[in-house]
Amino acid sequence: MWVHEHVIETDVAVEAIWRVLRDLDNWARWDTSMEAVSIEGPFEVGTRVSMTPTGQETVRSVIVEIKENEVYADEIDMAGVNLRFSHTLTRLPHGGARVVHRLEITGSAADEVGPELGAAITEDFPEAMDALLAYAAS
Repeated sequence: MWVHEHVIETDVAVEAIWRVLRDLDNWARWDTSMEAVSIEGPFEVGTRVSMTPTGQETVRSVIVEIKENEVYADEIDMAGVNLRFSHTLTRLPHGGARVVHRLEITGSAADEVGPELGAAITEDFPEAMDALLAYAAS
């Protein structure tokens, strides 16, 4: 298994961040790594999401976890690995939020490809999270 987390705290309210996260069709407005994102049905576990990373082919993920104002996670299965992306929101006592953006790579090839693939994927997590929070605050 290979895991990477990017953690950020903000004064932006959990509900404002959640509104942006659940609006998958507009992720490309703030997610610095995406040319296009579209949800292929209702916002619920089991629904597929099409994502086109900048300069790459479109990939499809499946929503695997939703807890309103707390967790959004989706997964992509590919060539011996499973990529689970999650955003976890925790309400802070002063009213802001702690946001954890996590990538977990599992599967038979995870130890082999995780360090290189994971590092390439997570390289822009800080920029993407800053953009998410800026978009949520606007």
